[in-house]
Amino acid sequence: MIGSILLRPLLQASKWMAASRNTSRVIRHRHSNPRRSFMYVPACQDKMIRKAAAMDVDCIVMDCEDAVALNRKEEARSLAAKALDEFDFGRSEFSVRVNSIGSGLAEADLDTVLHAKRLPNMINLPKVQKEEDVMWLSDQLKKRLGQHQLSKKVSLTLTIESPLGLVNMKDICKKGLELSENAPFQLEGVIFGYDDFSAEVGVERTLEVSESLVARQMMVIIAKAYGLQTIDVVFTEFKDLMGLRKQCVEAAKMGYTGKQVIHPSQVSVVQECFSPSKERVQWATKLMAAFQEHQQSGKGAFTFQGKMVDMPVFLQAQSIVQLKEFIEGKT
Repeated sequence: MIGSILLRPLLQASKWMAASRNTSRVIRHRHSNPRRSFMYVPACQDKMIRKAAAMDVDCIVMDCEDAVALNRKEEARSLAAKALDEFDFGRSEFSVRVNSIGSGLAEADLDTVLHAKRLPNMINLPKVQKEEDVMWLSDQLKKRLGQHQLSKKVSLTLTIESPLGLVNMKDICKKGLELSENAPFQLEGVIFGYDDFSAEVGVERTLEVSESLVARQMMVIIAKAYGLQTIDVVFTEFKDLMGLRKQCVEAAKMGYTGKQVIHPSQVSVVQECFSPSKERVQWATKLMAAFQEHQQSGKGAFTFQGKMVDMPVFLQAQSIVQLKEFIEGKT
């Protein structure tokens, strides 16, 4: 009885292996770029953008929002468009964070950056609170991106920065993915904007952000339910690399795929912490090989390094190897 229960999932391997391959194609499509480090650079600072473009960083975000004073907004969007046309970003994904819908500046940002000769790889919309915000962005992007001959979709990430946004996140993610169908953009991830969130909740933001544990976990659970990447909160003390490492390890264990970065010194630590270790890759590779061998021999369930292997363990190993392949593909 017990043996048959253990064997049943693996005796149907051909079915779920096919399903996992289909799932892998969906995940690969949405997560074509690992975003371990999500580094903000003020779009009004030409020298900073140029310096960032020469770095080994997964994602450079030219920020037209929080990092730019109100009297420099026009300059920021113009310099962002100029950088798109003129700078060589190497292996880095280059993106633009526009201003929020409520600011009244987002349309002007999109007008400028989406009329550059070279489009950004990704657009980030901050302060998303409800699905109507995503619908507004969808209309704006379709109108502007429709004028371009695209070889691939522009990626889209949304920043959740309020309790209302977190409560509505399920609807936001669902609507974003629905709107991505047959559209020139693809929703790929969500970002936790914790500074605004903590201020609205009325809690004191600590360096360890222990007061945000429930909210951070909710972000991951909802995002993963829709197959989206999740980018963790900013670590504000950029000189404290030990503290940064500790928080990155914690976030990775929660299921976050990357972290927001505000200083170049943080990049290497963040990217290391959100990469699978050599030991984990070796374990995953050996487990997958052992699984294939047992399937070909028709043995079904088996133990590997003293532990029973079942479908969730195999899929975990598969995701580790895939992430390693994605990262190596960018270097």
